[in-house]
This record gives sequence, structure tokens and C-alpha cells, in this order.
Amino acid sequence: MSFNALIVNKDDDGNVSQNIEQIELDRLPEGNVTVAVEYSTVNYKDGLCVNATGGLVRNFPHVPGIDFAGTVEASDDPRYKSGDRVVLNGWRVGEVRWGGYAQKARVDADMLVSIPDSITTKQAMAIGTAGYTSMLAVMALEDHGLKPGQGEVLVTGAAGGVGSVATAILSKLGYEVACVTGRPETADYLTSLGATKIVAREEINETVKRPLEAETWAGCIDAVGSAMLARVLGQMKYGSSVAAVGLAGGADLPATVVPFLLRGVNLLGIDSVMQPTENRVRAWGRLATDLPMDKLESMIEMATLADLPKLGNAILKGQVKGRVVVDVNA
Repeated sequence: MSFNALIVNKDDDGNVSQNIEQIELDRLPEGNVTVAVEYSTVNYKDGLCVNATGGLVRNFPHVPGIDFAGTVEASDDPRYKSGDRVVLNGWRVGEVRWGGYAQKARVDADMLVSIPDSITTKQAMAIGTAGYTSMLAVMALEDHGLKPGQGEVLVTGAAGGVGSVATAILSKLGYEVACVTGRPETADYLTSLGATKIVAREEINETVKRPLEAETWAGCIDAVGSAMLARVLGQMKYGSSVAAVGLAGGADLPATVVPFLLRGVNLLGIDSVMQPTENRVRAWGRLATDLPMDKLESMIEMATLADLPKLGNAILKGQVKGRVVVDVNA
């Protein structure tokens, strides 16, 4: 049985090509569960893999796609049976092994999570790694004491996938949400998701000589890193936490240890790729109750496999707003 997949190739001269090809089932990697993929999505990491940059993909030909949702087609694991709805996020699928930009995928059962009954497969990919990471960040902040009523929670890179979902979740939970964006035209979009304040990127993306500024934020979900994260650390309230989820602004951190020592600020690293299964199940359960699905729907841009090369370039340039859902069967 053949099916469609986006195949990325890189020749000996470093030239990269992306083509939709029909491939046979026996070309899929080893695994004990085969999934009929319905939807995938586009994350920053997917942009790197589609363009074969960043060193994430080492072997070619390759099928990218770090997320997918669909139904089990065949399973040798008792936890899943034919027809079960499942979602996959991370585990380096789409990087070191073939991923979700295809109509079929084969993985190990340990990599899958059952989709909650109230979430469709399309919604699962509107959430994707970006939304699932947002929920992990919210959970981490709550586990470190964050509660509504303590003050404004800052979300950086707010118009992107992680920031959009984080804004919607925090708003529903009763938090005041301040959103940082470098795209003024997204202000109405962010307000519709629940933002109570829009902060222009230029107000907060430069380092300052003072290691501490006025205590401003009760919590922060940061998708930017670099100078912006360093600046935010000096603006956090005493005993508050920053959940670091991305590095859109760079991997460096030109900061001092003063906020940690004098204000007891916590810097929480959020990894979504190798997260233990119990945390994944907890996060998806929270998404089913704490993410307003009407707001999720407003974030969605639909796409097909043929759109992925263009979208892969766009997301690397910061030109994708909200969440892209890829219908792999369209």
C-alpha cells in the first residue's frame, strides 16, 4: 500500500529539495504501532527540518513533522487497538526518525498519548507541540506557586504558537496576561485571546546595566530567550518564576545571578521532547479543560503537504501567526 509523504532530500553539494512522493508502508521505521495520520502542524523546529538546517536531521531522505494526530491502524501493543485516537509530540520524531508529514506513521507505543474525548484530531494538532508546551509551562508556574490575583503574567513572543495558546489558557484560568509582540498588527488578535495588556517588543528586548528593576511580573512564559529573557528576570516579583520555552531571540543569556539571589526568582526550563508520559497525560487532560476551544479555532490556519516548504520558511522568519493545521490527506 502506497501513501503520500513530504520527502526532504539533501545532495552531496548541500542542495535541499522537498517533494511529495508516494512511498510504500515497508519504508516506515520500526515500531509497534502504525497510525493513519489525519493532521500534523508546523512548529519552529519543523521549519528547520523541512529546510534541513540547524543540524536536527542527519539522514536523508527524511520525512519531517514533530507532531501528528490520527487513528491507530495496527498495533502490537495492548495499550492501543485499531481505531484508537492518538497524538504524538516530540520524542525526536520528525528529526532523527520519520515523522508526521505523511499519511502514515509508525512509532513505539510509549511515544503516544490517547486524545481526550472532548478534543478532535484537528484540535489536537491546532494545539500541537506549541500548545502542549504552553500547558507544561503553565503547570510548572502553578507548581511553583503562581495563582490568579498575584499580578500580571508576561508572555513573550505572544503572537506565535506557544504564546497564543499560553495567552488563551492563562486568560481562562483568571490571570491578567501581558503580551509582548514585535508585530503591532497582532494586538487585536492577542486581545481576542484574552490579553489585558500589549507590550511593544522594543520596550523590553534590550539589556540594561541595572540587574534589578521594579518588580512587575508575577510570572512569565518566555519563548524568546537572549536579551529579552535577561531583562525580564530583573523585572520579576519576589519569589516568582519564569518558564523558558524557546529561543526565538537567541540561545545566549546576557544576565546576572542577582535576580536569583536577591529576589528568589526561579528560571524553569520546559522540555517538551522527552517529557515523561505521566506529565504528557496530565498536560493533555488540562488542555481538555483549560483551553477555550473557541479561541483555539480562531488561531487556526489550514494547510496541506504542498504548503509545507513555504510555511517552513515563513515560520523561521517569524511570519506565522497562531497555529497551522496540516491536513495530510488534502
